[in-house]
Amino acid sequence: MVELKSVGVVGGGQMGSGIAQLAAMYGLDVHLIDTDPVALSSATKSISASIQRFVSKGQISQAAATDALGRLHCTSNLEELCSSDFIIEAIVESEDVKKKLFINLDKIAKSTAILASNTSSISITRLASATSRPQQVIGMHFMNPPPIMKLVEIVRGADTSDNTFYATKALAERFGKIVICSQDYSGFIVNRILMPMINEAFHALYTGVATKEDIDTGMKLGTNHPMGPLELADFIGLDVCLSIMRVLHAGLGDSKYSPCPLLVQYVDAGRLGKKRGIGVYDYRKLKNHFNEARKSKGALPF
Repeated sequence: MVELKSVGVVGGGQMGSGIAQLAAMYGLDVHLIDTDPVALSSATKSISASIQRFVSKGQISQAAATDALGRLHCTSNLEELCSSDFIIEAIVESEDVKKKLFINLDKIAKSTAILASNTSSISITRLASATSRPQQVIGMHFMNPPPIMKLVEIVRGADTSDNTFYATKALAERFGKIVICSQDYSGFIVNRILMPMINEAFHALYTGVATKEDIDTGMKLGTNHPMGPLELADFIGLDVCLSIMRVLHAGLGDSKYSPCPLLVQYVDAGRLGKKRGIGVYDYRKLKNHFNEARKSKGALPF
């Protein structure tokens, strides 16, 4: 098995920047790619701030933080991945868009490079079919946020080789992650179970079973979940939740996976969750309340 020294990450959003941060913190040279300069700038700031939080908590030294940031290279040029040993795609959850990217990566990447997808639901076999190296394509699904969450879900496509699997597993473990393995079925393990729960919470809200607050409180206190399903959906992104439900519905062919009309309506309205300031909850109001409390009391209200 070839030693991995450099990692490429495509996608400067929350997942991509988090994965890039992990790779840099664990001693790998990293190229983070995004065609949007604003997204790249935001990713750079986010990674720097996140690494500094590790320093402030005493989890890493300032010297280690400086070294990690020195290993991070942000660019909009996909061609810079030509020397990467391992490339992780973390872009929008769309099979067509991902396939186009994999076609390009297959042309750019060196012949020995492994191409991984951070997809949370899309068939690895189908993504691999867009390349000339299906044996070197694999699913490597990080949980959000990648620097904090301990789990990585690895998914083998129909042709994924043992060498690719073991190299991917070793990389995840190098990052300090616990690995679980899924067959290449829609939604894999985590989202096959999680997304129908979130969808059912939307149905409960849609049909007037309870308020959003009571639904979330019920699941937090009744099942010991750290976040309620509706709050979690806002954190994940309602558009992402809807995309995964549609993949589950199409791939498994069961009406129980049909997205709740309220979830569809919220996405159509642009209510995508925390990243847009509004989803099931209105975070603009919460932010204003938080700021007013600080102004009036000079400290946090809790």
